[in-house]
Amino acid sequence: MTATPLRAPMEIAFDYTRSLGPVLGQFMTALREGRVLGARSADGTVHSPPFEYDPVTSLPPRELVAVGPSGTVLTWTWLDTPLSGQPLDRPFGWALIRLDGADTAMLHAVDAGSAAAMRTGMRVRPRWAGERVGSIRDIACFEPCDDAPAAVQPSAEGAEGTAPVTMTVTPIRLRYEHTASPGESTYLRGLAEGRLTGQRCPACGKVYTPSRGTCPVDGVPADEEVDLPDTGTVTTFSIVNVAYPGQQVTPPYVAAAVLLDGADIAFQHLILGCEPGEVRIGKRVRAVWRPRDEWAPSASTISHFTPSGEPDAPYETYARHI
Repeated sequence: MTATPLRAPMEIAFDYTRSLGPVLGQFMTALREGRVLGARSADGTVHSPPFEYDPVTSLPPRELVAVGPSGTVLTWTWLDTPLSGQPLDRPFGWALIRLDGADTAMLHAVDAGSAAAMRTGMRVRPRWAGERVGSIRDIACFEPCDDAPAAVQPSAEGAEGTAPVTMTVTPIRLRYEHTASPGESTYLRGLAEGRLTGQRCPACGKVYTPSRGTCPVDGVPADEEVDLPDTGTVTTFSIVNVAYPGQQVTPPYVAAAVLLDGADIAFQHLILGCEPGEVRIGKRVRAVWRPRDEWAPSASTISHFTPSGEPDAPYETYARHI
């Protein structure tokens, strides 16, 4: 009887950080001050948010101008169930809003209360965040208003002596449900039992770990399960010296490709238990397993690899894996 493939919720998360440059830096600095800017192109069109390069001339904008802050909804859609991280935690509208004085639209949230209250052509104004830092989220959302389009003050100059905004940090979160392939499920179940397994191709005899189900060389099912030892050889490596938020191992440390004995493909893991400078191609290592009560169908069942104390492997045993 075929075992049911394993499933698990997954999350990829990181903070995306970028330098804003001269144009978007001014745009974000103005938002922090409660103002909105646009860029005038060579044909006279005012773009807000501003462009970094003129769509007509491909040159940086020659002029930034004040727009809005009120505007008109050009088109919209309603969101009944907001997702985590979105501007509001209650039903709201996504809308393309053309700010007064601009010729292009800005995408933002509108807190209208209900879909029935939304309409194309409705007037809206920004609801500013209580604490502004120089981010598009300094506009918490837009809200309906009754004012008519008005002439915008032409000045784009900000307050003197304020430090410009030069960087922006955007949290990136991706949540999804991962269904492991039958071969991957076999590999993960083996880890939960304290075993490392691979699958052998019946045509070429190569052993792949983690299991892939199909030989990438011959294109035939590789369904013969093979138990592998938890010792192997470093075939290539990198010393990580750069720290980043959320890092679980203090740099410097080594990330290496480890070729398990009896396998024909290396996989990446940490090398700890020695100085980074002691790691070299051909070094023999062994797996360090987490405590038995922490074992589960997870690739993290093995904490890391550490030097085994054996002599370096002969070059010909790993030459084609470098």
